Amino acid sequence: MPIIVNLDVVLAQRKMRLNTLAELVDITPQNLSVLKSGRAKAIRFDTLEKICEVLQCQPGDILAYDQTPTTLNATEETTQPND
Repeated sequence: MPIIVNLDVVLAQRKMRLNTLAELVDITPQNLSVLKSGRAKAIRFDTLEKICEVLQCQPGDILAYDQTPTTLNATEETTQPND
């Protein structure tokens, strides 16, 4: 997945536990764990805002984009039209 979640890094820098953040953001520790592990498919902007507010950081401190090109599956390859 090209989106990398660095929540564990920011938590370590702030010396904060996941459960503490979950309580302050009012989200279940399980949902926060899904985000931290990179298994989340989406995050609500208001949740991201609360996390950034509590951790005093920017969204870019938590989320990063991996620009490494990925290989295309055979079904995703583009075909050239026949002339």
